[in-house]
Amino acid sequence: MQVSTRTLALLLGIAVTGACAAPSATRTVDHQATLPYEQQNAAYRWLEITQEVAGRDVERFGARPTVLSRQFAIWATAMYDAWAAYDDVAVGTRLGAALRRPPGERTPENKELAVSYASYRALVGVFPDDEEWLAERMRGMGFDPLDRTLDARTAIGIGNLAAKAVLEFRRRDGANQFGDEPGSSGEPYSDTTGYQPVNPPDRIVDPDRWQPITFTRPDGTKFTPGFLTPHWFKVEPFALDSAAQFRPGPPPKTTTDDALLRRQTDEVLAFNRELTPRQKAIVEFMRDGPRSTGQSGHWLRFAQDVSRRDAHTLDQDVKLYFAIANIAFDAFISCWETKRHYDSSRPWTLVRHYYKGQTVRGWAGPDGGVLEMPAEEWHPYSPYVFITPPFPGYTSGHASVSGACAKALELFTGSDHFGAREVRSCCALTELHDGGRVALDLPTFSGTAEMAAVSRAMGGYHIPIDNDVGLAVGRELAEWSWPRYEAYWDGTASVRAPR
Repeated sequence: MQVSTRTLALLLGIAVTGACAAPSATRTVDHQATLPYEQQNAAYRWLEITQEVAGRDVERFGARPTVLSRQFAIWATAMYDAWAAYDDVAVGTRLGAALRRPPGERTPENKELAVSYASYRALVGVFPDDEEWLAERMRGMGFDPLDRTLDARTAIGIGNLAAKAVLEFRRRDGANQFGDEPGSSGEPYSDTTGYQPVNPPDRIVDPDRWQPITFTRPDGTKFTPGFLTPHWFKVEPFALDSAAQFRPGPPPKTTTDDALLRRQTDEVLAFNRELTPRQKAIVEFMRDGPRSTGQSGHWLRFAQDVSRRDAHTLDQDVKLYFAIANIAFDAFISCWETKRHYDSSRPWTLVRHYYKGQTVRGWAGPDGGVLEMPAEEWHPYSPYVFITPPFPGYTSGHASVSGACAKALELFTGSDHFGAREVRSCCALTELHDGGRVALDLPTFSGTAEMAAVSRAMGGYHIPIDNDVGLAVGRELAEWSWPRYEAYWDGTASVRAPR
């Protein structure tokens, strides 16, 4: 029997409460709790730094989940490649076993040095505006950020070499990081394909195609963002054979599945007018990132929860963050290929199409509550400055990446058990009035991914099928990819040549 997304949301609430009521033999953990600095291994410490510099990037340039996924992946890969030089069997992604150091040098001190210099160089490469801030972090750990040696007989040289190789490999990977690729506007990460939307912001030409939305800043000025990185399907994946490898079948359209598409739209409308405080907290929890660092940042935070829960060593954390960051990166590439291929609409457009000239009941805005309103004024449960993510709906990036990363965490730990908890203020990011404290239990990785997926229909950003299909594709992508990560760890992987 197929269960609707709204029914699934109710079942998730019941299951979450029930699962955490029984005692568990496995430790539970508070999500995003602070591990004392002296207890942090080097990988954990550098993930803290990476999360902060990613948050600073969002403040500077806005939320760019695709770009952030690449930045996280480059950091995690460089760190892994430097660490692999001091492992007995693991091979790096770019230089294979060429950097392997003799057994006498495989010390915790050398691993920490190599990991730190690789992390620093990689982060400077993708966050150049924060080079001085990153250098301060290095100096605070007692390292010299000006030491650029490439002497492979030293741990510093290993770190610098590993980062250099990864950055050089990614220099022309299709992301257009430097804004200098053919077809580019000259801006970093700008489109190289000439994408133009079918629908203007103020008129629906085709309800089955994506429509830009005009946002309002706190000062009252307005802006209309275009499709974020529509060229992302051209980016070189980490493990996938191609960006289109996991492209699903088409979404429902007004011309092929009109009754289904209308039911999906009505399900979003029902969520919007019936949101409970707990559901609002879920929407905000999954929307924020945290700090809008996207699903890569969020699932790496979940990975940190696992690290604290299971008292990980440096070796375990390096491998875990390497896998999660790159699986998220590949999931974004796969998802964006699907978005670009189908160029599908979102609830914002569908509500206005199906209920044109009619009234609907919906969220009343920052003051809270629900009102009867013209369909043309219906609004997702989201701030006016960021109404709906600026790219097509099918499939959901949240669902795709969450499905992939949750499956990867399950495969890494050998269990679906998570046992984390998030306690937060309801409505704080969307409404003017505090809705009270809400506890969100996360008993399993798979359930956390499902919560992320259903949150997008609750928020009004996606019709349910965007999330359901994205979740399934993400899980399939992770299952297929996992042996390739294990091959790096057990030393059987070959260096991947650029496309």
